[in-house]
Amino acid sequence: MPITPAEVEISDTVRRAPKVLLHDHLDGGLRPQTIVELAASIGYAALPAPDASSLGAWFREAADSGSLELYLETFAHTVAVMQTRDALIRVAAECAQDLAADGVVYAEVRYAPEQHLGAGLSLDDVVLAVQEGFGRGCELAAQAGNPIRIGTLVTAMRHAANGLEIARLAVRYRDQGVVGFDIAGAEAGYPPTRHLDAFEYLRRENAHFTIHAGEAFGLPSIWEAIQWCGTDRLGHGVRIVDDLRVGSRPFGADRAADAAARLQDVRLGLLAAYVRDKRIPLELCPSSNVQTGAAASIATHPIGLLKRLRFRVTVNTDNRLMSGTSMSRELQLLVNELGWTIEDLRWVTVNAMKSAFIPFDERLALIEGVIKPGYAALV
Repeated sequence: MPITPAEVEISDTVRRAPKVLLHDHLDGGLRPQTIVELAASIGYAALPAPDASSLGAWFREAADSGSLELYLETFAHTVAVMQTRDALIRVAAECAQDLAADGVVYAEVRYAPEQHLGAGLSLDDVVLAVQEGFGRGCELAAQAGNPIRIGTLVTAMRHAANGLEIARLAVRYRDQGVVGFDIAGAEAGYPPTRHLDAFEYLRRENAHFTIHAGEAFGLPSIWEAIQWCGTDRLGHGVRIVDDLRVGSRPFGADRAADAAARLQDVRLGLLAAYVRDKRIPLELCPSSNVQTGAAASIATHPIGLLKRLRFRVTVNTDNRLMSGTSMSRELQLLVNELGWTIEDLRWVTVNAMKSAFIPFDERLALIEGVIKPGYAALV
């Protein structure tokens, strides 16, 4: 049973639109029924609800905390049931099928191999199981008429000390479906420079990486991720708006007015200007940003202004289970709350595909052969 997104009526046009997803966590997108079944198979008795329907509701409610730290606590239950090879294969295969059924044609899904060693798997075992699952899921999706390509990002937990080891893992499997590296977890107190050796290694190996930055923590996190670590993309990055001024006031002083601000009234600080000038992609996750308190609402989410300012904006799900969401739902919310058009959705989709970690010619083939024709068919 796939995740049931929180109630938003999704139009047929949005549902049919081809989508590209760059920021989605494998352990944040399990089907509730799968969690129940996997928990029963290993004797995990700590689930906070006994059945799939109530469990899905619990995850959504627990994630609505307004705090990134509390939001992250919900992952204890999903990670607990993802400790065996068979479980990882199943979860990855279902992820691929669920994304494909939602119209996603390309996705980069991330996970932290170091969190799946509790039952004796090695880091390599975890990567191979996940890759096998995605391969199986993509085959089944294609058979169902919903072709999808998935690249994986292996993630190091920023509070741990395994960054270099996980970076080496990413490079070791980059010809087998792993397209990049990431660090994730609570930002406060764990700056990206703690893993500087990993980022230096990745740059020497000509490998791609993104960094969770600018979600719970502000501009210093973004500055370090870019200027010290050399990140290719910003995971979330929504707090870049802290470096904007609207008229004589900082962004955020009047959220409703900020959302509708005239572009000529907006002034970019040096960091924001650098991010825009360098076309550094922002992996924005509207529903998740509201849940963790990084944005007050969808209607006042900075994505609207950042898009009008022509930052490299992308739209993502983050954790489909915790947010009760899908790519279609995220796009529909932007249509409903910000008045986005199909052309706006096409623009952010092409942005995302341009920003993917696969080779340029393969990105271009998806843009010209799948995304543009798919949108053309909608009008």
